[in-house]
Amino acid sequence: MTTGALSREEIRQRVDALGPWFHNLDLKGVPTAPSHFLGDYPNVKWQRFSGIIPDRLEGKTVLDIGCNAGFYAMEMKRRGAERVLGLDTDDEYLAQARFAAEVNGLRIEFRKMSAYDVGQLREKFDLVIFMGVLYHLRHPLLALDLIHEHVAGDLLLFQSMLRGDSHVDAIEKNYDFWTTDQFDSSGYPKLHFIEHKYADDPTNWWVPNRACVEAMLRSAGFAIAAHPEEEVYLCKRTTRPQADGPVYPSREASR
Repeated sequence: MTTGALSREEIRQRVDALGPWFHNLDLKGVPTAPSHFLGDYPNVKWQRFSGIIPDRLEGKTVLDIGCNAGFYAMEMKRRGAERVLGLDTDDEYLAQARFAAEVNGLRIEFRKMSAYDVGQLREKFDLVIFMGVLYHLRHPLLALDLIHEHVAGDLLLFQSMLRGDSHVDAIEKNYDFWTTDQFDSSGYPKLHFIEHKYADDPTNWWVPNRACVEAMLRSAGFAIAAHPEEEVYLCKRTTRPQADGPVYPSREASR
């Protein structure tokens, strides 16, 4: 029996066997995470910003980094994307994603890869989805740099958990060594490090404030084109504002 021919009860049994699920998907009437603490997640979030993605994606290629159970990958395929590739490092999430795509009759490729491995793909994608991943990485800016260099062809759909003040200070291009007041401002870019756990999750390593995440995107070469939802950004790939330099000290600073 093919996956598409499974009865609702058989789907429910497979859903239970593959659980627990973080994405609440509707698999032919069977919800995968009906008691999610965020509600009908991620659909409830998707409805707040889905309008920034074209309704039709024919001829477009999409890369979903950190795809989890494949919600966004499947939404892109439903909009007609020619090719959708989902990446994740968790075998259980990948098994869920493959099963969900098969039940929904959607041809999507899933691979076990991390954000740090994207250079191995050796191709650019019209749209890169990087939702809910940044704060799970020990090296978040490195991941953004790698995405910019290796796989981002045009657009980046980005989301991160944010904490702290949502105000964004106007930042000077440079500060004197003895000028320190800006670091105490709630609107200055801040990336909070989590040594142990946050929300019972040991993979929550960093949590930026809004100023920080916007500065990181710009620094990696992504111009913010839309900010339709508190945590979500649609970005255009641009030239990085500065080349990488030596770690310490820069030649200019030591003169």
